[in-house]
Formats: sequence, C-alpha cells, structure tokens
Amino acid sequence: MTSYVSEIKTLNRGLSVKPPMTHPAIDSKKHYKSELKYWQTQLLHVQQAYFHQGKRAILVFEGWDAAGKGGAIRRMTEKLDPRGVKVYPIAKPTPEEQGRHYLYRFQTKLPPRGTMTIFDRSYYGRVLVERVEAFASEQEWRRAYQEINEFERLLADDNVRIVKLFLHISEDEQLKRFTERLNNPYKRWKLTEEDIRNRQKRQDYEQAIDDMFAKTDTNLADWHLILAEHKWYARVQVMKTIVEALSKGVDISPPPIDKAVVKLAKSQLGIVQRED
Repeated sequence: MTSYVSEIKTLNRGLSVKPPMTHPAIDSKKHYKSELKYWQTQLLHVQQAYFHQGKRAILVFEGWDAAGKGGAIRRMTEKLDPRGVKVYPIAKPTPEEQGRHYLYRFQTKLPPRGTMTIFDRSYYGRVLVERVEAFASEQEWRRAYQEINEFERLLADDNVRIVKLFLHISEDEQLKRFTERLNNPYKRWKLTEEDIRNRQKRQDYEQAIDDMFAKTDTNLADWHLILAEHKWYARVQVMKTIVEALSKGVDISPPPIDKAVVKLAKSQLGIVQRED
C-alpha cells in the first residue's frame, strides 16, 4: 500500500551533553572576522536562493541559559535581507496561548514562501523546561516526542527545511557568563531569577536534553550539537552548519537574468550587460 507521508526514523547517534567534553576554539580575532564574513555571505546567498525558488526554512535554536543563542542569531541575521527572515523569541505562553495546544503558537508563525523563520527557543520547551519544572504532566511531555516528530514530518513533507541547533556550554562556563551579566549594567537584564533556579537542576536538564536528542533526532529533522564554550567558534559553527544544511540538494547559484530587463536597460539607459 502506498504511503503518502515520509517515514520517521530516529538516528540513534548517541548525542549527549553530559560531561566531560572538549570544546574547540578560534583563537585569532582576524581568523574569526574572516570566517564570520565568509559564512555571512554564504548565508545571504542561500537566503536569496530560497527567495527566488520559493523555498521555506525553519531554524530552531535551543541551548543552555547564557549559551549565546542571541549572539549567534544576531551575527547570523545582520547581513540578511530583513524582509526574508523573521526571528521569534519564545517566552512563556500568553493566557490565550495557554488555552490551546502548545504547538498552536508555532503553527501561526510558520514561514511563507521564500522566507525563513528563526525560533529562539521553541516547541521543544515541552520536553525541556516544561518537563523539568513540572509545567507539563508526565503524560503530556512523554507524548510530546511523537507529537513533535509528526509536526516536523508534516513540515518536511510540505518541503520546509528544518535545522535544529543546540548550543552547549559547561556548568563552569555558564557560571562565568552569569557573573559577567550580573556585573555588567548593559547585560544585567539578561540574567533572571529563572536562570538561577534552572541552574540548580542541571542534571535534570542534562537528562531531558539527552532524551530529546534520542527521541527527536530523526532523518527528517536531525539535531546539530554546537559546542559553544568559545563564542567566536560557536558563532561561526552555527552559520556554517545552517548554510550546509540549507544548501543540501539546493541550487544556490543566482538565477539567470531576465532578458527583457537586459534589453530595456540597453535601449532606455544605455547600459550593456558585461559578459561573465
């Protein structure tokens, strides 16, 4: 019997955030700036290709508090056409959203043709913070793995490319960043009571994250674990990972020029197209 939906297969790659772990770094600022500029340009080319071809993409950012999600997203989007990318920072649901299925507020933010949507935290909150903090019942978060996989299958079968990234930092590095935020007047707003409380449940979160990887790292939407201890490396790796994932099987070369435009430019403006 013919199936009209893709088969969901878990990849069983053994992804984990449990220590110990070695974190790579970029030590030279010149090297960092060069890599950053290169991958920003490549990502712009990908965005243009998706626009011209009417393709859609969803970029899911998860990670520890203070892991650098916002900084990576900022560097990633600063060279993109703002008309073609939308960033949604996800906080606790509104009273209206709380009365609906948890996927509702993400279904209303799906990208239109030719654009990308970025979720700064996402529907995976159901199996992370809602699980650990008991905002969802055990029955609710356990069934969410299948619900999320089926949601992502629905999107993948509708030709939406999904890229999921988890930014990982050690417990020691997180403490350093919390300390910096507390003592920097321009970053103090980033540190919340919730951040501090969540840190006390590090082991519970590690288990929840590993379970998330095991159950939702699939052939249709795999996870990318970004080692984010060193910010320069993490930002470059985020963009490289996204470019490679979005470019797979996609022609990112620019579309051919409209011959009518060439003809009109020559006759009306005296502009002649140069030979490539």
